[in-house]
Amino acid sequence: MINAQNIFPYKFNPAYSRPVAYFSMEFAIDQALKIYSGGLGFLAGSHLRSAYELKQNLVGIGILWKYGYYDQERDGNARMRAGYVEKNYSFLEDTGIVFTMLVHNSPVFVKAWFLRPDTFGSAPLFLLSTDLPENDDMSKSITNRLYDSNEATRIAQSILLGTGGAILLEQLDRHTEVYHMNEGHSLSLNFHLYSKFKNLEEVKKRVVFTTHTPEAAGNESHSYGILQDMSFFCGLQNHEVHSLLGLGGDHLNYTLAALKFARKANAVSKMHGEVSRDMWKSNPGICEITSITNAQNKTYWKDDILETAFSTQDDTLLVARKKELKRQLFKVVADQTGKLFDEDVLTIVWARRFAGYKRADMIMNDWARFIRLIQNASTPVQIIWAGKPYPEDYGAIDLFNSIIDRIKPFANCAVLTGYELGLSALLKKGSDVWLNNPRIYREASGTSGMTAAINGSINLSIPDGWIPEFAKDMENSFIVAPAEDHLSNEEKDRIESERLLEKIEENIVPMYYNDPATWISIMKNSARDVSPAFESGRMAAQYYELMYCE
Repeated sequence: MINAQNIFPYKFNPAYSRPVAYFSMEFAIDQALKIYSGGLGFLAGSHLRSAYELKQNLVGIGILWKYGYYDQERDGNARMRAGYVEKNYSFLEDTGIVFTMLVHNSPVFVKAWFLRPDTFGSAPLFLLSTDLPENDDMSKSITNRLYDSNEATRIAQSILLGTGGAILLEQLDRHTEVYHMNEGHSLSLNFHLYSKFKNLEEVKKRVVFTTHTPEAAGNESHSYGILQDMSFFCGLQNHEVHSLLGLGGDHLNYTLAALKFARKANAVSKMHGEVSRDMWKSNPGICEITSITNAQNKTYWKDDILETAFSTQDDTLLVARKKELKRQLFKVVADQTGKLFDEDVLTIVWARRFAGYKRADMIMNDWARFIRLIQNASTPVQIIWAGKPYPEDYGAIDLFNSIIDRIKPFANCAVLTGYELGLSALLKKGSDVWLNNPRIYREASGTSGMTAAINGSINLSIPDGWIPEFAKDMENSFIVAPAEDHLSNEEKDRIESERLLEKIEENIVPMYYNDPATWISIMKNSARDVSPAFESGRMAAQYYELMYCE
């Protein structure tokens, strides 16, 4: 039986000995463990890896998704479709812990699985599952799919993470002083704690919160009626919830409630901190919102040979290794699309979660100019897109498939499927330029560019999220100046698309082909500047210093 005494293989660093439980709906720990969808999971995975490296007294609480998020496949026309295949993991350990919790006023059986720290080099991670023979089919389905589109199932998933995670810690007999909510999905945790302590201040002493969504409308909310029906409030009546949190209205906003329960919250970049404080400032009783900029784990993401080339200033090795990494990526391009890319050609990659505001097709806005760019034989350009839309975001799926259709005739443009940790690493290591062009103020952090920089890919970006804290235009990155705030989205898209193509045509392409010394200098500056400032050891340490122990 696993218990609080035998889950850590190391002695705690005294600076990080306070016991913390880190609740997240997804964790991207390793390609083999498919329990994540995108950036939130990548962040959580890097956090647990750095917690392991720093010997922190932190455990992760998550959910074991039977079918993962989804498998990104192709249909008969090479367009994207979502597939669902059962996942099985021999490396997860049965804790022997099974307990019940209330969902929709009925008992649901929950089993806890354990990922040992030494398996992948991460802090201990507990994963909850309702896929048990004791449960009916509806209860079993709670842990089928990450971010299920059915509202009742989605709420049940939050109850499992929050309330179920808290019950698990009690079953383990683990003394927990800090409960860290990574996004608002685990909100029900607070109602469980309140049912235990009967005092809001006692809950506040123990809870901290990380917000990731820079728009009020994008933060999850549900009607009090359905939350009450689903047993979300752990016995409290709706009027008691209203009174406890000083909230009115018919819907409970998870983020706003979390800001009222927590003693301290953080945004995930300095810019996001400003946006978040402005977004929630009209709500009395919320906690302080500071900022801890997201980061990624260098140990996991770096290429060792590139790292040697950077540290020894060996430009010959740097160039040779970069070409080899491009060849490795291009084997995947050829396998998926039948297109043969050239390692000597400038390669631009756009790869991240597919959502409308990220504007995957912005480089195509002026189609004639785009065609001239990719058909210039003297200074050729190769472009790759990849990323997963939410499986019920049909607008994003249509965009993904429209890009496939539009670039099909071009031998130097490709769209790849299967964007998970493995493909993400290949793209970052095999690209020359990492393109990031969201609508400004919409990207809370956007950490993919950090791991690209570690691997010699230069960021080409709108100055959103983490980028303003890092970027020096034409020194360690290429920056696209945003359009003025007062303009319409359509006008912003037009202006920023023009500026993006201008940056590529006038700076990036000529430098790559005609001034390789400057190109290499920018690569090296980028790799130097991204670490340790944007390495997750800094981030994991800051959470203890600024959130857990303050």
